Amino acid sequence: MNRFLIVDDHPLFREALQTVVRQVYVDADIYEATSIEGALDVLAAHEGFDLALLDLALPDVNGFEGLIRIRAAFPRLPIVVVSGFEEPELVSVAISLGVAGYLPKSASRGELAQALREVLGGGVHFREVQAKPETCNVTPAQEVLSRLRNLTPQQLAVMQLIREGLQNKQIAHRLGLAETTVKAHVSEILRKLNVFTRTTAVIEVSKVDFDALRGQASGQAPAERSR
Repeated sequence: MNRFLIVDDHPLFREALQTVVRQVYVDADIYEATSIEGALDVLAAHEGFDLALLDLALPDVNGFEGLIRIRAAFPRLPIVVVSGFEEPELVSVAISLGVAGYLPKSASRGELAQALREVLGGGVHFREVQAKPETCNVTPAQEVLSRLRNLTPQQLAVMQLIREGLQNKQIAHRLGLAETTVKAHVSEILRKLNVFTRTTAVIEVSKVDFDALRGQASGQAPAERSR
């Protein structure tokens, strides 16, 4: 029996995802969560999940924080992002963070079913992303994203806790790591982000947010969150 976790705060969309999952896997064992904290609780309480279907826009996280936290806590869990955000930059970042698939919420039930089969079969599923023309102008957000792609999932988890203002000892306790390991991660994070202090690292990472990236990708003002 396959075990799935659906993480989305919209009840109608969770119901739609459940319907598709059961069309493909009739006897599927399906759990739901409406937040990242809830998802982490479910994953910790029940073993043997085969796949998580994850929305990026959740009430208790910003940007890729939720994905980073799940990847750090359960690195072997395959994750397929099902999101209202379709910009190529976001898909690229998700891929760099190790997701097994990325689908827009506008995808058909047939495409979602195919993605489930491919990922549960050990593959990956991504729509082809239309490449943007190369330009001479590289924005600060693009530069930061390029550097963030060099961080490992655990380093990204450490970076997120640095953003929350935690010190090394607190980060070690939160992630279940030795403090010396956290110090090593922090050193690598600073090196890869090309900064010298934690404060500067936080300032650099703060340049990356959904609204800026969506506007950058479309050339328009930030759009309302889509479902």
